[in-house]
Amino acid sequence: MIAAMKHWIRVSEPSGGVVWITLDRPTKKNALSVELRDEVADTLDRLSVDPAVRVVVVTGAGDAFSAGFDLSEFADPHEDHQRRLWASSDRFHHAILRFPLPVIAAVNGPALAGGFDLAVLADLRVATDQARFAHPEQAWADVVYRPLRELVGGGIARELVLTGRNVDAAEARRIGLVNQVVPVDQLRAAVEQLAASIARAPRETLMRTKAKIIAAARISPELSTLEL
Repeated sequence: MIAAMKHWIRVSEPSGGVVWITLDRPTKKNALSVELRDEVADTLDRLSVDPAVRVVVVTGAGDAFSAGFDLSEFADPHEDHQRRLWASSDRFHHAILRFPLPVIAAVNGPALAGGFDLAVLADLRVATDQARFAHPEQAWADVVYRPLRELVGGGIARELVLTGRNVDAAEARRIGLVNQVVPVDQLRAAVEQLAASIARAPRETLMRTKAKIIAAARISPELSTLEL
């Protein structure tokens, strides 16, 4: 059941403590526009205080998880626009990274650039065997590094952010980038099973555990996107 239809995302009603957020720009490969990022951050703020929520799942509509930031928005040179663009980016990244409950990325297809970051910022990742990950923006823009390093280690993280090469689902599983790989038609069921296993715990217990995860990451909330 869909509780709300926002402009660029869909948000489900809590079911068994689990809420699904679906990025809903399939014709743009779920590119992360300023408006979409703000909607996700607003939604996470609301869900963080909803007693019915214990786990959040983020996925993409169509055949892509996310192609990354909407590059058309970088063309506007005006200072106010650029300020809003980066402020939205900072808020979006920290809203996911520091969300006080577990976040699962259901990676239904390519996760590129900022879409790769979005998957990495989640606590757990379940990917289809058609998923792939890459940082093609490494040729012209800074890449989010610290959360990736925590998952795959410094050597592999450096390689991925410096070369921008593609990582397929099988390699992603092998290097610890994703927790599970499943066929496309089994993604929803696999994620629901994982989320349900987490949501059995009391909300307060999950929040305490998540606080330890956030503290162990040692990533200050003051860090901007360009410093992550």
